[in-house]
Amino acid sequence: MTDFAATEAAIRQLHARYVDAVWRKDYVAFGDCFTTDAEWRIAGMVLHGRAEIVATLERLMTNFERVLMTFRTPILEIGKGMASGRTYVTEQNGFKNGRPGASIGTYYERFVEQQDGWRFSWRLFQLHYLGPADLSGAFFTQADYGPPPAMPPLDAPTYNYSGLGKGGG
Repeated sequence: MTDFAATEAAIRQLHARYVDAVWRKDYVAFGDCFTTDAEWRIAGMVLHGRAEIVATLERLMTNFERVLMTFRTPILEIGKGMASGRTYVTEQNGFKNGRPGASIGTYYERFVEQQDGWRFSWRLFQLHYLGPADLSGAFFTQADYGPPPAMPPLDAPTYNYSGLGKGGG
């Protein structure tokens, strides 16, 4: 039986390493948060493999001075060497062009335990809000997959409401 507390702590540490890597623009550390064959569905893009995920983040980060993410407590379903969950996240985005950049979203995530720790194997990001920090900006309607532990299908769509992504930014 998997130890829930130890697994949750390890996944929180994964989130913390991810946030740190994004803030510092450390693309090697960022890439190490993902399995080599991971899939990331974000901003209308479906990215396959660690190399494509890292290259896309590097390209997107040219739009930002800094990004500070705050992950909430993940809601997890844990099994042998695998876990799934949803995590609410807010961001304070320092866009280089000065646009307002507070955001609220949900990550649906699948994790795997590897010899040296837990990593993301699949992620879907749903953007719920983007705009000024006072929440006077745009809210976006997203699919509701039901209460936890419900998860979206692996081919769930991703939408680009941010203006970033392929061809954007």
